Amino acid sequence: MSPLAAQAISTRRLDLLPLHAEHAEEMAAVLSDPALHTFIGGTPDTPQALRSRYQRMTAGSPDPAVSWLNWVIRVRDESCLTGTVQATVGPSGNGLVAETAWVVGTPWQGRGIASEAARGLIDWLSRQSVPTVIAHIHPEHRASAAVATAAGLTTTAEWHDGEIRWHRSIRR
Repeated sequence: MSPLAAQAISTRRLDLLPLHAEHAEEMAAVLSDPALHTFIGGTPDTPQALRSRYQRMTAGSPDPAVSWLNWVIRVRDESCLTGTVQATVGPSGNGLVAETAWVVGTPWQGRGIASEAARGLIDWLSRQSVPTVIAHIHPEHRASAAVATAAGLTTTAEWHDGEIRWHRSIRR
């Protein structure tokens, strides 16, 4: 299997743009609220630290069977970046599986941006013949659970590092 590469994705209101190191400065401001780290830990990155991280991410996975796919979310009408979505795609016992995640900056939360971006990402993954999508969500993170639900994922009884595994099988 050849690795997947992030491609631009458009939804009704959003453009999901493949991540580049040049996004770091604007994204550092988008992700600057310490409250975004309540469930994942850590602190907001400086623009320089984020640029370094984005350079590592865009270099790709050292495992040729795994694809690191990362996008920034741009609200088309506002022409500004508002968050990120990502998928790590690799082999599993039943074909490919995509582990997904999303984050939207505090000023843009509550507008359905994360849900729309997650649905756009999962629609794109389905066109890449990825049959399984998962996410790991902290049990108290109601907003992220709502995004997962809107994207068609359902909870499982599985836990991973204190988070609940959510799952969706994509029918082709």
